[in-house]
Amino acid sequence: MPEQKKLQGRVALVTGAGKRLGRQIALRLANEGADVAVHYGGSAAEAQEVVQQIEKLGRHAAAFQAQLTDVAAIRNLVSQVVAHFGHLDILINSAANFLQTKFAETPESAWDASLDTNLKAPFFCAQAAAPHLAKSGHGAIINFADIGGLVGWREFMPHSISKAGIILLTRVLAKELGPAVRVNALAPGTITMPGDPPEWQQDFIEHAALRRSGRPDEITDAIMFLLTTGFVTGHTLVIDGGRTL
Repeated sequence: MPEQKKLQGRVALVTGAGKRLGRQIALRLANEGADVAVHYGGSAAEAQEVVQQIEKLGRHAAAFQAQLTDVAAIRNLVSQVVAHFGHLDILINSAANFLQTKFAETPESAWDASLDTNLKAPFFCAQAAAPHLAKSGHGAIINFADIGGLVGWREFMPHSISKAGIILLTRVLAKELGPAVRVNALAPGTITMPGDPPEWQQDFIEHAALRRSGRPDEITDAIMFLLTTGFVTGHTLVIDGGRTL
């Protein structure tokens, strides 16, 4: 008999799954046996490519569009996913923005865009998904913070504050939703993706104790750890090559 995959039979909703890390996460979950709801905002073509790649792996996938700054759209998204797949076991809140703003020049629109996308949306995604995750027997949420939420970055103040909020949101959600649903977060740093400016990688290398940048598969390995380790909740796992040291 073929070996049972770790996430066999589970359904995962990955927000922002058309591009970058969200895309890699969706594909990794499918490789581990999950069926995947591929959320996207404006990247319809990219999301469909992810769906096709997942289907080639022998898993079921479908793409769902929603603007996550709209709470009604979030609730509709979760309802569509559950109606399509029949249940929901995993929520990965990976959709985010990364807005640079100098303190004295930060407009209200940039503040709202950072907090609404990076903090408000994960909260309401969790709220909408929680009743379904609680029925799963394997209910899990993984939020995305980053090291800006730990150390704070100049010229990225709203972003850093939004990610610090994710860390506390994760702790409070773990209390609110346990024991039926485990809630954890990742705080990546020094991770580069294909197409990133080369100066990013050089900066990351210089500031990381391990003297290299991280790979997307190291993030997806961490996600698999958090999804399959049953006695960890409310934790933020820092994956930064020692940059925050």
